[in-house]
Amino acid sequence: MAQNFKSVTHCIFDMDGLLLDTETLYTKATQQILDKYGKTYTWEVKMTFMGLRHMEMCQRIVEIYELPLTAEEYSKLQREVNSKIMKNAPLLPGAERLLRHLHTHNIPFCLATSSGEEMVEIKITNHRELFKLFHHRVCGSTDPEVKQGKPAPDIFLIAASRFPDKPDPSKCLVFEDAPNGVKAGHSAGMQVVMVPDERVPLEMSALATQRLRSLEEFQPELYGLPPFKN
Repeated sequence: MAQNFKSVTHCIFDMDGLLLDTETLYTKATQQILDKYGKTYTWEVKMTFMGLRHMEMCQRIVEIYELPLTAEEYSKLQREVNSKIMKNAPLLPGAERLLRHLHTHNIPFCLATSSGEEMVEIKITNHRELFKLFHHRVCGSTDPEVKQGKPAPDIFLIAASRFPDKPDPSKCLVFEDAPNGVKAGHSAGMQVVMVPDERVPLEMSALATQRLRSLEEFQPELYGLPPFKN
């Protein structure tokens, strides 16, 4: 992991597993579907899916678990289960504090999530006021400009280009939890703060600028941003 921090002017946030604790709910939803086929959703498989766009993930699940379904049929099942349980997704520690801090200090920030627009709306049901603070959001599964999902850099480059002042990628700081997302941010030429599940092996953080256990540990001043007051 790199430790030479450079000053930034803009921040780009992933959502699932970073700001919202949806990964636990995703696991529950996926296992609920796989139960019908006597299959078990393992952590090893889940880790390779994190950060992928919706249909890519559906295709992989159907292939890996040899389900008698098309990716489209699996997608329909997943969406039905997700829409019921994702409304209750809680914020992860440190997320609200950091977003409000950046907003207070007029640091531009946006959302870059692999989720589709409709699913984002469901997940933020209880957090709408907070998510209104984002300058914009790029939803990888439904945004026509995002040709390739993470680990390709498309989503982060598009997210940066939609700020009014179109910052250079080197001036953008990405916040991610998934190895695929870290690869995408690094490929985009951006620094990446990784806040992974503790089970993610250390070597999968190699491309991250910094690995934290929680957003509560983030020190804005390392990147030339205003420090927290407390």
